[in-house]
Amino acid sequence: MRILVLNVNTTESMTESIGREAAAVAAPGTEIVPLTPRFGAESVEGNYESYLAAIAVMETVKAYPEPFDAVIQAGYGEHGREGLQELLDVPVVDITEAAASTAMYLGHKYSVVTTLDRTVPLIEDRLKLAGLSDRCASVRASGMSVLELESDPDAAVQAILDQSMRAVEDDHAEVICLGCGGMAGLKSKVSELTGAPVVDGVTAAVTIAESLVRLNLSTSKIRTYAPPRTKAVKNWPPRGLLS
Repeated sequence: MRILVLNVNTTESMTESIGREAAAVAAPGTEIVPLTPRFGAESVEGNYESYLAAIAVMETVKAYPEPFDAVIQAGYGEHGREGLQELLDVPVVDITEAAASTAMYLGHKYSVVTTLDRTVPLIEDRLKLAGLSDRCASVRASGMSVLELESDPDAAVQAILDQSMRAVEDDHAEVICLGCGGMAGLKSKVSELTGAPVVDGVTAAVTIAESLVRLNLSTSKIRTYAPPRTKAVKNWPPRGLLS
């Protein structure tokens, strides 16, 4: 089984980190292929960057030359999952939905701890669209940017720990979801501090994708995610964009 894991930003070190976490939980015989888009922002923290990332991820998957069995979109709260489901006949799993749906097996309410406050509405919208918001106690921002997860890891970890503790004590969350692909690897620290189960969307998405492939299940093509109709698309892709 081969699973493509798509980072939504262009920071290679983050792609490598996401890939390591995904591979660590993959079953024997599952090949994890981490991919970085060829264009886009170095971090995704708003609607413009998110829509740009959606195009970049879709074009990256379309350009991948080998067969694959599933795709994971490793961006928390980002756009594009629906487009991938139209394009592909294999399962597509988004880490936002993977984390939240997994958390619902583990406790009555879950909270998401993410990066900047401006990303909170994107995550809330994604959870609502997916029908997962009713059991969300809160979406909390650590105040640290995506890139600061690497450039100032000590401060980032402390901010994430602080907000996770507040989610448990103030919002009555019973499960914590790490709300950024770049937070992969913090599960044990957050769980140790809060006493709550902690779900990382990347690793949750891997196990969900593997299960769907083994069950021989994929996206319905009856209506909503039917393949795009064949038609002329003017001046796309722009010259040199994918070279």
